Amino acid sequence: MLDLTAFEWTRSPVQFWLSGGSLEVVTRPHTDLWQRTYYHFRNDSAPVFQMSTDEKYFSFTVKTQFDSSVRFDQCGVVMYLDSENWLKASIEYENERFQHLGSVVTNNGWSDWATTRIDAGIRSMWYRLSRREDDFCLECSPDGEEFSQMRIAHMFKAAGAVRFGVYACSPEDSSFRAVFTDFDLSECKWQAHVGQPPDEE
Repeated sequence: MLDLTAFEWTRSPVQFWLSGGSLEVVTRPHTDLWQRTYYHFRNDSAPVFQMSTDEKYFSFTVKTQFDSSVRFDQCGVVMYLDSENWLKASIEYENERFQHLGSVVTNNGWSDWATTRIDAGIRSMWYRLSRREDDFCLECSPDGEEFSQMRIAHMFKAAGAVRFGVYACSPEDSSFRAVFTDFDLSECKWQAHVGQPPDEE
């Protein structure tokens, strides 16, 4: 279990409570992370709770529980380097029928968004962020045992130390509670590729 005193806020939520290995957050309205693409706006206001490491190979795992109920409410795992370079994975509330389980990767000030619809009744999800140098893998799991790959991404500004952790935000005029538990930092569980060899340079 990680010592959460090693984590620091990049912007703080309305309220938060730390107890042992648990973090509870109340989100602030009109907070989000997004850069430019398609919507043409830039939001850099979400509370982010992170620690730093220069380790090139690791996996960070965390469990999320949440009571979101307004469009775009979200919480999950994040690696926030600066306003124009970050990635996140989360469940984003849409309506009473479905939510979006997805991820955003932002490089050099441009965001993308990859999603799949899931049932609106899902109120918990595990995430695992793994690093192999400046490449990253995002995974999710309903039970913390079997993880499914969400995406693999390259981060152009992640050659050195990185900061990673959790976030929660409410882009519209809303607020909700999110609870993060089971913080874990381990050796990299994303194994080296076996198969087609790399191109010769």
